[in-house]
Amino acid sequence: MKRIINALLIVDIGIVIFCLLSGNRAWLINAQIGFISSSLIMFASIISYRNMVQSRVDAGVIIAVDNRDTLEKIEDPFDLYSEDEKLTDKEKSLQEVVKEERENLKKNRRSIWQTTKDSKSALSFYRLGAYALLIFGFFYLNNNEILDIGSYLFSLSAPPIIVIIMLMRQK
Repeated sequence: MKRIINALLIVDIGIVIFCLLSGNRAWLINAQIGFISSSLIMFASIISYRNMVQSRVDAGVIIAVDNRDTLEKIEDPFDLYSEDEKLTDKEKSLQEVVKEERENLKKNRRSIWQTTKDSKSALSFYRLGAYALLIFGFFYLNNNEILDIGSYLFSLSAPPIIVIIMLMRQK
């Protein structure tokens, strides 16, 4: 985490120096608002995900036996694209097949409690605050007519790229 923070600070200092040398104050304001809000969103996401994983580890929650995560269950709820071949009985009647599929649907249905447990990291106070700062920063720039979309979008995209590069280098 310290390496990521150091890399973000170095890039931010480079952006500030570039904007000061170019003499464009609007670029500097756009870049700083975009970079800081994007960095806060990245840190809030990392912290909320870490807290969610830590709470699951403390509670002893184990991932399902089928080794499919939530995203795979959403994308392929009937497990049509799995690499495991299932043995099918050609002699089953249509009623038996429909009955089995209905049981599988009932088994895979998620309760409200499970949904709220999974959405805790997405709706954490850290992330909501960081996104609110991003929205307020954009409205500030737009209302004061100093929004330069090029520098703003560049500075928004820089922190995620830096974090990805730093995480890939750690392995």
